[in-house]
Amino acid sequence: MRISLMPLAVLPLPPVLPTDDALLTRFAGGDRAALDELFRRYRSVAYRVAYRLLGREADALDAVQDGFVNALTHLDRFGGRSSFKTWLMRVVCNAALDIGRQRKRNERVPQAPRDASPDRFGVDDLAPADTGLVRADLRRAIDVALARLPDAQRRTFVLHVEGELTYRQVADALGISIGTVMSRLFYARQKLKDLLAAHQQP
Repeated sequence: MRISLMPLAVLPLPPVLPTDDALLTRFAGGDRAALDELFRRYRSVAYRVAYRLLGREADALDAVQDGFVNALTHLDRFGGRSSFKTWLMRVVCNAALDIGRQRKRNERVPQAPRDASPDRFGVDDLAPADTGLVRADLRRAIDVALARLPDAQRRTFVLHVEGELTYRQVADALGISIGTVMSRLFYARQKLKDLLAAHQQP
């Protein structure tokens, strides 16, 4: 008995994105578009980090712009001891802290942006429209709670949660030990839990 086998359809493989190191190598060879791609890759997460540290859309946008300019200007300082993302988040974090100091913000409670959530940065990064007042109220409560954390805990928490950095990457970004990262995150989560629980009480 003869069995006829139909040829299987060959599905195209998804494109393989270049690594950060490959893009940096291309930039070193004169390819400016490679650096643009790196910044497009991390602009949204950089905005979320800056927003959570500053609490205002305009300040966060300024911090991202300043951070990217600083990174471009001082790219030679990136020695490859950490990932490019870790180094860039540290630069953006420092830019956010500089803006906070320059504007001498005495009030720790942030002002919610008029028409944006911390997830927005550019047209391609818009989050789905939020139609519920409950979610908007919760976002404001989270912003207020984050602003009440000690600075060191807030930076550590924001880099880990909003920056999507691992414990090791946060430690590298802030120049602290993993144990210190874990301790700060533990106390930050406990504090946030207490603050948000108080917010939810009638």
